[in-house]
Amino acid sequence: MIFTSPLPDVDLPDVPMTTYVLARAEELGDKPALIDGPTGRVLTYAGLAAATRSLAGGLVARGFGKGETVALMSPNIPEFAVIFHGIAMAGGIVTTVNPTYTANEVHHQLVDAGATMLITIPLFLETARTAAEGTGVTEIFVIGESDDAPSLTALMGAPLAEHVAVAKDDLVVLPYSSGTTGISKGVMLNHGNLIANVAQVGTAGDIREDEKFIAVLPFFHIYGMQVLMNTGLRAGATIITMPRFDLEQFLQLHQTHGITRSFVAPPIVVALAKHPMVANYDLSALRQVFSGAAPLSAELALEAGARIDCEVVQGYGMTELSPVSHLTPPGMFKAGSVGVTAPNTETRIVDPITGKDLDVNEDGELCVRGPQVMAGYLNNQAATESTIDPDGWLHTGDIAHIDDDGHVWIVDRLKELIKYKGFQVAPAELEALLLTHPAVADAAVVGKLDEEAGELPIAFVVLRPNVDATEEDIASFVAGQVATYKQLREVHFIDAVPKSASGKILRRMLRDQS
Repeated sequence: MIFTSPLPDVDLPDVPMTTYVLARAEELGDKPALIDGPTGRVLTYAGLAAATRSLAGGLVARGFGKGETVALMSPNIPEFAVIFHGIAMAGGIVTTVNPTYTANEVHHQLVDAGATMLITIPLFLETARTAAEGTGVTEIFVIGESDDAPSLTALMGAPLAEHVAVAKDDLVVLPYSSGTTGISKGVMLNHGNLIANVAQVGTAGDIREDEKFIAVLPFFHIYGMQVLMNTGLRAGATIITMPRFDLEQFLQLHQTHGITRSFVAPPIVVALAKHPMVANYDLSALRQVFSGAAPLSAELALEAGARIDCEVVQGYGMTELSPVSHLTPPGMFKAGSVGVTAPNTETRIVDPITGKDLDVNEDGELCVRGPQVMAGYLNNQAATESTIDPDGWLHTGDIAHIDDDGHVWIVDRLKELIKYKGFQVAPAELEALLLTHPAVADAAVVGKLDEEAGELPIAFVVLRPNVDATEEDIASFVAGQVATYKQLREVHFIDAVPKSASGKILRRMLRDQS
């Protein structure tokens, strides 16, 4: 059974993504588009449009070719939008890099994405240089000034009058995701994907020009990139950026700027519900807190909402869905639901064993079809075919049901990803790393439920005979090679990793032990 959206379809114009997102920039003129939260530095809509055209013009003048990939490794600052849209306007592809990645992790992404240029900030220059060794990256530029690398300003040139000609199927963004299984993969998103989701979220979410957003969720992540940055700019809203989360600063910025909508992940909802500091700040301008990137319990949503006198709703999506497939429009809140199917989108609930379509209030795998579904995984046709079936349905790996009102409820998941503070941690990646430790004979990684983080990555390790190692030894070994959010929070030694007859790790047994 195919469930269609209860919301009306939205118009999806066939134009370049940046043309669509910045359509009103000149008209909005001196209105602040982005404000750097810590410093108060303002980038107006007119300034954003001018800088975007200047960067695009400078790139084209340097011989930058359509379809060339640039890596952008930066925290949330106003220049992120300039670089993102300048590259897109020049016909390029942006691969956004998590700045907390280790050099090895960045190196993998640079190689796989085929990046030829990397733009970062001085703080991350050393990591960027190490990561770029042995890749196709020939130039590194920094936002701001550094004695060791040319500034972004060196890339600026005469403004480009028109967007380099692109089709809606041309790729524009390559974020990296673990998908439903496995190690990080490049998610191929085209101009049509991004426009579709900005239109879907902006219309169904009633995002308005008089809005003020807090942008603490990282722009390098699809949630921050699309729901905050691009949807906000399309609507003409003002976006206040935070390079990193600090609760006191987060609350102060809400009060100072009169934040109307706060897009967050569940750990921030925990703070809004429980931290005593919240009572010291005026959050009365908030119209909605929108939580995504990981499950949010009904109880927590209600507790936080009652405390700050504001709806705390959630949505559902994946990087592979640009990212939103389900969301809660204003006035349609159901505690615990991830909302209704987005406009122009179809949903199926499928029996994961038989593949049979299920009806209302029956639990099965959530499948999505719509214009926001990715083109596929870069350099990985097998992973693409295992995720998107021949009829265009993306299989999410999550178990859900749809109620009589069209609301979707996530109840479990087939996939093995661990959701730590909104970030995806692939157990297979950590397991492969653990097996390189000389003392480890076998290992399994699972998520342990945690109220603040959502889930904590923990490891169950089998040591080699007559070899000693401590929990700290194993955790430190992993910590030195992965980003902070992937690090093991617990290590347990066991005699054997439980596995099925086919060799599949029985993770549920291990989760029950944790």
